Amino acid sequence: MNEKEISELRRRFRADKSNIARVCGCCVNEKREIISRFDQSLALMGQEDAGRVLGLLRKSLSGTLDRNLVDIPFETSQVAGGEEHGLLMTLRSSQLRDEQALDTFFQRAAQSLELEGNYLILLAFDAYDVPYRSRDGLKQEDASEEVFSYIVCSVCPVKLTRETLGFSADENRLCTLAADWVVAAPETGFLFPAFDGRSTNLYNALLYTKDTARSQEGFVKAVFGTPAPMPAQEQMETFHTILADTLSDACSYEVVHAVHDQLRGLMEEHKAAHVEEPLTVTGQSVGQVLSACGVEPQQVEAFERQCDAAYGTGADLSPRNLVDPKQLELRTPDVTIRVSPDRGDLVETRIINGARYILIRAEEGVEVNGVQVRIRDEQ
Repeated sequence: MNEKEISELRRRFRADKSNIARVCGCCVNEKREIISRFDQSLALMGQEDAGRVLGLLRKSLSGTLDRNLVDIPFETSQVAGGEEHGLLMTLRSSQLRDEQALDTFFQRAAQSLELEGNYLILLAFDAYDVPYRSRDGLKQEDASEEVFSYIVCSVCPVKLTRETLGFSADENRLCTLAADWVVAAPETGFLFPAFDGRSTNLYNALLYTKDTARSQEGFVKAVFGTPAPMPAQEQMETFHTILADTLSDACSYEVVHAVHDQLRGLMEEHKAAHVEEPLTVTGQSVGQVLSACGVEPQQVEAFERQCDAAYGTGADLSPRNLVDPKQLELRTPDVTIRVSPDRGDLVETRIINGARYILIRAEEGVEVNGVQVRIRDEQ
């Protein structure tokens, strides 16, 4: 799925636009025990409460593609007869009215989630009459291409607030407000099936995770029957480790900055061109950047081999999971320097009288703790 397709679905999760009639789910305690089940009509909840429920579901389609929203592919054998895929299909085809399928799903999810405290598992079904979109991008509401039927899931922590001092408007006085249970934004969730090319793709699902450092391994295995993809944060840490290990002494500031600058440039060009499909690179394409920086061929080959071993042979990687396009940071045990990503040219490294230095060109506007200072010309 691309960002436009995700946004198209996300816009439906509003009280005045949604066709979702009900939401069902369960409450799970800290022992992973299901302590209650519910099935509620959104129409009977009132527009404000229904809007809050839809907001939780919409959060499961939020964040950055390839970081918070990750594609989950199914093997052909799973689609043909896999247990996990079959359960998701039953939930979808029954419009969440098959009680046995719901019980099975809730039990699997509750036993596999690694969350502290209590949480809710929310499920909703929607049938989207996809409007026809012409080649020039104009949408024709009365010309439908297909009906996209899907389920969306949100797993939301339930937290106990503290007693606090508040003001009662009814009693016109300050008073203590009692502690209460509140539903927080989802930690994870998914969409099934995928909405690829604005059409149904039964071979994919879309996983949401709030924390890009967590893989949700147990949940993914239980619900989709497939290994969890490497988390975005782990992808970046792995990339940094491979660079340092394979380049060794050749891993200079200039080389790392060149890799960062090249990947950041690709992201900026991709965004400016308004390309719908996600941007990806491979270990081999990064290897070409290293070669252009003068890195020895054997080191480039070692880098590419380790990328294949870590991510999969020829794997397509999101550049935003390899470098931070918004930040260029240099760090020593005692000093941290943050540089504007497009001004890495202001930094250089040198060895002076046997000591290693990081040098930063500073012509004007130098401040120390908010105080403007001048750099004197020492004679």
